[in-house]
Amino acid sequence: MVIWYLFLQSGIHSTISGVILAFVIPAKPQLNVGTYIERIRRIISTFPEMGANNIVLTNQQIAKLKEVESASDRVISPLQSLEDNLHGAVNYLVLPLFAFVNAGVMFSGEGEVIGGVTYAVALGLLAGKFLGIYSFTWLAIKSGLTPMPLGMNWKNISGVALLGGIGFTVSLFIANLSFGSTHPVLLNQAKLGVLSGTVIAGILGYLVLHWVLPRKR
Repeated sequence: MVIWYLFLQSGIHSTISGVILAFVIPAKPQLNVGTYIERIRRIISTFPEMGANNIVLTNQQIAKLKEVESASDRVISPLQSLEDNLHGAVNYLVLPLFAFVNAGVMFSGEGEVIGGVTYAVALGLLAGKFLGIYSFTWLAIKSGLTPMPLGMNWKNISGVALLGGIGFTVSLFIANLSFGSTHPVLLNQAKLGVLSGTVIAGILGYLVLHWVLPRKR
């Protein structure tokens, strides 16, 4: 909150504080998975036995369980832990509220509802995102920077790249920064382009993945 307030008072858009803060959250866990598994096995092998009807833990048993809890907390990176904790609030509160506030498209009033900005934004989400994701993935794999993910092929990646065109929240945010209240007609066209591009990208991505992914039997 302090960083957000300082950015707001400085004249810089306050959401930039969240972007900067995300870069300083550690993404590497303190324990790797292999070390974690070895430690858990060692703790379990030395866990004091108790009677089947005994519901009260001894101090030694509580200490062992706290060791398991501590190790489990350290194998999850702070970034993943924060993401998991905020997952429900973001999906069911923040995103719907953001969409409700920012996605209004006016079909009446001055200016054209559909214009050059509409086509440019929709094409950017559809073709731009697809080409960017697919081409950089191809470049990374062909250059040996990273292997092809297990179970994936180029048809799967094309479907995922199409789904990358679902840029609802960030696209609306950029549109508001670009046009704001000074160009309401262009902002309206941009919002329509975001909505149409997102819907088409979602449908195309679903159809491609539905076609290329193996059927469950």
